[in-house]
Amino acid sequence: MKQLLLVLAFICFIPVEAQKTVEVFPSKKLNEDREITIGLPPSYEKNPTKKYPLLVLLDGDYLFDPFQGALSYGAYWDDLPEVIIIAISQNKKDERSVDCAVDETTGLPAESGDKFFEFVGLELMPWIEKNFRVAPFKIIAGHDTTAGFMNFYLYKDQPLFDAYISMSPELPKGMEEQLPERLSLISKPIYYYQSTADGDVKKMQKRIVALDAGAKVITKPTLSYHFDEFKGASHYSLVLLSIPNALYQFFAVYQPISTSEFDTKIAPLPSGYVEYLKNKYDIIEKSLSIKMPIRINDFKAIEAAIMKNKAYGEFDQLADLAKKSYPKSMLYDYEMAMMYEKTGDLKKAVRSYQNAFQKEEIGDLTKDMMLNKADELKNQ
Repeated sequence: MKQLLLVLAFICFIPVEAQKTVEVFPSKKLNEDREITIGLPPSYEKNPTKKYPLLVLLDGDYLFDPFQGALSYGAYWDDLPEVIIIAISQNKKDERSVDCAVDETTGLPAESGDKFFEFVGLELMPWIEKNFRVAPFKIIAGHDTTAGFMNFYLYKDQPLFDAYISMSPELPKGMEEQLPERLSLISKPIYYYQSTADGDVKKMQKRIVALDAGAKVITKPTLSYHFDEFKGASHYSLVLLSIPNALYQFFAVYQPISTSEFDTKIAPLPSGYVEYLKNKYDIIEKSLSIKMPIRINDFKAIEAAIMKNKAYGEFDQLADLAKKSYPKSMLYDYEMAMMYEKTGDLKKAVRSYQNAFQKEEIGDLTKDMMLNKADELKNQ
């Protein structure tokens, strides 16, 4: 119960700046208009060149708000990136049944299912990419019927989406065997999250567990797979538990350096602390298509590792990163001053602190601090 209350608080955190609009999308494939809800990040208008990961929601009528709340909360703490959300309404006239229609013999989309499959891939996605600044990293999510249907995008040689959130999927015929086979063959990086619960629909749960048995034995660096089987949850409440778990799985590398990461991965290194930091942000850019400056707190974490292990020679490498990330700030000169001070060249340290005084303040580094450091060293 505590976990569920925490998640309820989690999804209710929605900054008022987040943009939410509803549009009617005329579809030739479906031969009808379809309502979509668009959620743009709070910073979208302020950063006219920035691109954002995309989240496409099936069952958007009831999945939009919990997803937007979780993403808003995570972005507030810089644990999750801001994301563009496009949610497809499918429950006003039970459109989901028609959209996700599957041939019971073949287990593949039936005629109306084919039309919806093409609507998403050939109409909606091109429209999104034309009208919004979308980064290459694309996520799709669904619940029960729509969760099972969205897996068909993995049957393509080049899957349309990079990450899949499948919450209590109602699997079409043969999918529990076919999907693990597809996941093992796809060469591009794929993130896949699947969930069920002990209170889930039993006939669905058995096949979900069978799919998990086939998927979890796949060992390849390009597949990030996670399965949750929640205790004390139902077919519906598991959605609120699944959303944060899936998002934090996909965006784990995005998060700032934590105390745990510092203690277990960085501090024990014999050297290469700055290289670790560079690699972390390279992975963010390559795997999530997010290019961002190195966080100030992450600079401080690497400073702490250098100090802890007395690897003072790495301060000049850290200074080079500072110059690239924050060229107008005092961070570069501060890192150089730290190196000179710790290696005993006090004259150069004083000069670097004085140079830092002339630059812009950043984080907890202030002009007063730079002057005080320079004065202290002069009196030694």
